Amino acid sequence: MILDSLVTDRLILRKWTEKDINPFVEMNQDTDVMKYFPKTLSQEETLSFVERIITHFGKHHFGLFALEDKASTEFIGFTGLMIPSFESDFTPCVEIGWRLRKEFWGKGIATEAANACLKFGFETLNLDKIVSFTAKLNTRSEKVMQRLGMSCIKDFDHPKVDKDSMLCRHVLYELTKEQFASSYL
Repeated sequence: MILDSLVTDRLILRKWTEKDINPFVEMNQDTDVMKYFPKTLSQEETLSFVERIITHFGKHHFGLFALEDKASTEFIGFTGLMIPSFESDFTPCVEIGWRLRKEFWGKGIATEAANACLKFGFETLNLDKIVSFTAKLNTRSEKVMQRLGMSCIKDFDHPKVDKDSMLCRHVLYELTKEQFASSYL
C-alpha cells in the first residue's frame, strides 16, 4: 500500500496532482532555486521528473511528496525519500531530498517536512539508514541536514555532474535509525 500523505503542524506532504504542475515548472525554471543543479529544467523535463516520481512511488511505496502549505493549500515544492539512480560506493541507499520555492526559504519548512519523512522512513518503512547529499557549495541544504541530526560522512564527485563543473563536488550526510531514535527520547 502506498502512503497518500503525511501531515505536520504547517504542511501536508501528499501525492502529486495536476494543480502542482504549473508551479513546479515555474520553480524548476527559477535560477535561484536551481543554482546548485547543473541547469534549470524545461516544462518537458519537469513533466518527465514528475512521471519518475510517480513511477518510484508505485514501485517502492515511497517517494518525493508534493509539499503544500496547510493553511493556504499553496504548492511549496517537494520533500521525500528516493533511491538514487546512479552508482557509487554508498549506493544502493535511500536518500532524503527537498526543493522549495524560494519564497518559502528560511522558514524551517524543509526541516519540518524532512523530519516527517525521516520519521516515516525509520518507523514505517523500517529503514536502517537514510542519506542526503548536495553540491558542496549548497550550504543552505547542508545546514538543513545538520539540523536534522545527520552526520557528515564524506565529500564525493557526483557521477552525473560534469567533472569540470563547480557543482561536481558533493557532500554526503547520513542518519541511522539509532541516531534518529535517540534524538526523540
